[in-house]
Amino acid sequence: MPSLSVIVITRNEAGNIGRCLRSARFADELVVVDSGSIDGTAELARGLGARVVVTGDWPGFGPQKNRALDLATGDWVLSLDADEEITPPLQRSIVAAMQDGMHDAYSIGRRSSYCGQYMKHSGWYPDRVVRLFRRDRGRFSGDLVHERVRVDGSVGRLDGDLLHESMPTLESVIDKMDRYSSAGAQALHDQGVRGSLGKALGHALWTFLRTYFLRRGFLDGKLGFALAVSNAEGTWYRYLKLWLLQRGIGQGTPAQRPNLMGSSANTRRVEDGS
Repeated sequence: MPSLSVIVITRNEAGNIGRCLRSARFADELVVVDSGSIDGTAELARGLGARVVVTGDWPGFGPQKNRALDLATGDWVLSLDADEEITPPLQRSIVAAMQDGMHDAYSIGRRSSYCGQYMKHSGWYPDRVVRLFRRDRGRFSGDLVHERVRVDGSVGRLDGDLLHESMPTLESVIDKMDRYSSAGAQALHDQGVRGSLGKALGHALWTFLRTYFLRRGFLDGKLGFALAVSNAEGTWYRYLKLWLLQRGIGQGTPAQRPNLMGSSANTRRVEDGS
């Protein structure tokens, strides 16, 4: 039977890490890379049998996950966010896929929650992400946010869902919207994209229409409408911050900018526009 390493990056995840690691107990190895938690996350992870390495800096999601990947020793690697949980059907599918070895990596469907409700539409499900891969065939992109696994080989699909407690409260929605819109604005600026109030308004409106109508967010009920508004707001703030940044009203020095790790790893993004 091929061996499996589960890797997780954390910062102040005491409320999530237990559920995450308990769902991954079938793995041969649990690796946690923590970026300076002050809530006991590292101690909790060690208590659950994880190998924990604490780093003193925050290089971004992609580089931090590559640090965790470099510590893994299993034949296969499963990357989890601290606010995610493996369901029993997904566990069975993971074990079967490693035994079969038909592909070099596999994508997993995520079921994400918004203010306590798992969304079935709105572009949030199945939200397939590549998370299981042969250790020598995958590497994370160097993106500061919304990193992805780059695979040298074929990619299959796993059955079963990965539960994602993405945004349990409105406060968490607003907090992540602020942090991710700042990162998005900086990324657009670095790519040479120009911002304007017109672009901000137009992209925000398109994001709402796409989420609520084209991606059938209305089928998610009242919270489907709230999610569409949140997505539009995230896009609005991203392009507004880009415009202000280019007018010299930036986001402060690197030391003043918010740590994107926040209280959760790579969340299902709020600002869902282009």
